[in-house]
Amino acid sequence: MKASLKNYRQSPRKVRLVADLIRGKQVEKVLTDLEYLPKRASRIMKKLVESAVANAEHNFKVSPEDLYIKEVRVDKGITLKRWRARARGVAKRINKRTSHIIITLGIKNDK
Repeated sequence: MKASLKNYRQSPRKVRLVADLIRGKQVEKVLTDLEYLPKRASRIMKKLVESAVANAEHNFKVSPEDLYIKEVRVDKGITLKRWRARARGVAKRINKRTSHIIITLGIKNDK
């Protein structure tokens, strides 16, 4: 019950702010929280959680009410290196960072 996204064009540091908010929570609560969170990464995280829930329903026949966010990993992806002209004929490097996001769902045991 996983969903992953590679080379998302936002720095891992910014994406981890959203990842820390959803880790360990129930899926239904996470989806409503991400709906109103004013961060750019929240939109893509919501899509990833919905994808992981769809995977769980289709492949393992698990109800979404029984699922929670077991693990959220945000790793560093490739860095695009760009250059900008500066004073005195110097060029400075600009790093455009990317993220790899992996969401794993677990089944809660109420028994």
